Amino acid sequence: MEEDPDKRRRDREFTELYRAHLRDVYSYSYYRVGNHHDAEDLTEQTFLQAYRHFERAQRESHGRPLRPWLIRIAHNLAANYYRDRSRRPQTQLEDAAVVSAPHTTADLAEGREELQDVLEGVAKLPQDRREALIMRFALGMDNREIARAIDRSEGATKVLIHRAIRQLEQGLKEQDDE
Repeated sequence: MEEDPDKRRRDREFTELYRAHLRDVYSYSYYRVGNHHDAEDLTEQTFLQAYRHFERAQRESHGRPLRPWLIRIAHNLAANYYRDRSRRPQTQLEDAAVVSAPHTTADLAEGREELQDVLEGVAKLPQDRREALIMRFALGMDNREIARAIDRSEGATKVLIHRAIRQLEQGLKEQDDE
């Protein structure tokens, strides 16, 4: 029995989607749940669910990129993860710190403290603001993509990100004043 050529084409296109967006979906999941094991599980669940609905998503996208759709699936799965486990993300500082050039020990210690302060500040933000910042700065998504991923208008998304940044800056300033 010969395989359906449409299925072969769909599988090839899904493989391309998977390869193109695996890192983004994993990064988003990791920032949401804070550990590699659960992030890998969420990434796998995201792509399994995406595969089930891939044909419909292609039809409804009208040629627009599917990355926001994938991130929305990951977003919903992460929300279920927290609802099921009733816990908040705990990002490992060692995993988040990336050293790109040699620094002195004092520089590294100071940079780590600043990074920890920022990560703690982000963790204190309301969920929608936290997620918008993750999508914008960790995944490099633009406002249009974020808007599609969180099902808001582009204008509302821009305001959300602006308010999240202001709230984070205010929190960090208050922490410095203490």
